[in-house]
Amino acid sequence: MIDLKTLDELSRKLVGHLPPALDNLRQDMEQQFRAVLQASFDRMDLVTREEFDVQKAVLARTREKLEALEKQLAELES
Repeated sequence: MIDLKTLDELSRKLVGHLPPALDNLRQDMEQQFRAVLQASFDRMDLVTREEFDVQKAVLARTREKLEALEKQLAELES
């Protein structure tokens, strides 16, 4: 899940590109952009960098254990 700070930042950037004639709609548009971004990111089922890094570390440890077990099995077979 993407954090709320990033969503707010993206919304502000999008609103920043609106023409000056729409200044009176800026706040409403920012809320709409944020809602659309949130819904889109939720559908993508994204994970945070922290969650990704944790899973990467778990996978590395699992791979090391698997390699050690394969080596041990090879020694037992010979």
